[in-house]
Amino acid sequence: MSTADTTAHDEHGEEEHVHKLNLQVDIKDAGPCLKHVRVTIPRKDIEHFYEHAVEDMSGSAAVPGFRPGKVPKALVQKRFRGELKDQVKQRLLVESLEQLAEDNDLDPINEPNLDVTALDIPDEGDFEYEFDVEVRPDFEVPDYAGLKIERPKVEVTDAQVDAYLDRFLSQYGQLTPHEGKAEAGDHLTLRAKFTHDGKTLHEIDEFTARLRPVLRLRDAELDGFQELFAGAEIGEKREADLTVSPEAETIELRGETVHAELELLDLKRLERPEMNKTLLDRVGVESEDELKQNIRQTLERQAVYRERQFARTQVLSKITESANWDLPESLVTRQVENALRREMLEMQQAGFTIADIRARENQIRQNAITSTRQALKEHFVLDKIATKEEIEVGRQDIEQEIMLMAMQQGESPRRLRARLQKSGLIENLEAQLRERKAIDFILSKAEFVDAPTKADEPVDRIEAIPQSVCGLPVATAATDDEDEADEE
Repeated sequence: MSTADTTAHDEHGEEEHVHKLNLQVDIKDAGPCLKHVRVTIPRKDIEHFYEHAVEDMSGSAAVPGFRPGKVPKALVQKRFRGELKDQVKQRLLVESLEQLAEDNDLDPINEPNLDVTALDIPDEGDFEYEFDVEVRPDFEVPDYAGLKIERPKVEVTDAQVDAYLDRFLSQYGQLTPHEGKAEAGDHLTLRAKFTHDGKTLHEIDEFTARLRPVLRLRDAELDGFQELFAGAEIGEKREADLTVSPEAETIELRGETVHAELELLDLKRLERPEMNKTLLDRVGVESEDELKQNIRQTLERQAVYRERQFARTQVLSKITESANWDLPESLVTRQVENALRREMLEMQQAGFTIADIRARENQIRQNAITSTRQALKEHFVLDKIATKEEIEVGRQDIEQEIMLMAMQQGESPRRLRARLQKSGLIENLEAQLRERKAIDFILSKAEFVDAPTKADEPVDRIEAIPQSVCGLPVATAATDDEDEADEE
């Protein structure tokens, strides 16, 4: 390939010459979804950009004894040698990377792993540099026409509405000290100490949890929590063993048994409020019937979410059966938080409570690597289908989704949009909507088969807390948005 100048137009519409580099590019596989790229830029191209850099600097350099634009090129080359090399290196890297992207179908996921400061253009000979870059997997789009999908019919019952109403009203109740013994549903203030082989891993001076069958932490679960503390009084201690999740962030403790020492510091019982005009005004409704109707609509949205998730699971299972390509462990690890936040965002859209979201978040964290790896494969497949079917997400789609979420959460769309932008979730929302559209497209071509309704897990079975037995940071996807909302 010979060096050539092509014609383009600048922002004023005037013609300018674009120098096409005579690149030598060598691309090799370096691992799952990883390419190693070696780029060689011949000396002739280096000299071309060097001459242009000298001309530009000669016209603008300020040198005592010379008028602007009259500085000899030889003096510019000597006086500004370092600046010229940096300028040429920057220009060569930008131009070569852009041309590399145009001439080669790499489809990178992230920016190249390239240490620019370590690169140096030699005084003689060609300029070479190399880097690794993560790329999207190359695979054939599976056949997704006419899939058979089971679809359970979910109906919201009066009993479910009453149960949700009870939980809803509890947030307006009053916690009062209780001097007796702990019972299911009580609010326990606890001190915790977690040890492994006699060594302290983490101590929590104080945290509050409702007494439920399971206490779910970020990296372990205490099954039998309710049984452990039922009948306990303030000052009493209980001990139990927990197994650290096999995919916990603390690698050396995965699958290990951790001993927990728990002390009951305080005990409170919830007094639910009376259903009166004051409470109805506070909730923003005129009657108990209107409140129940709002609750029924929320439960119906959640039912739609579960139906969609059930169908989505089947669709993704079928279309990813052939997705047997590997993903770099580093990519999966980096995407754990992003995948988690996307699912939490979708649960917020469906109107789930913070407690529901936190329980799901801790469950995902305990299987973070496996769930994220699967989520990434699903993303790549759905993205390719969306591209093939020319599925796009417009600004109006995003605004409508924000409007719906704001209505469900009882806040203004402007405030919610600002919060999503601040936390970097707008991009997640757009990607999520595109995937949803791709799944909806597949479902529009699917054949549905009636299936029995699967019983939901009891909502009061799990109490989740943003803590870890291994002593990891406590920031969570479910609570980050709460904190930001409070700051505003």
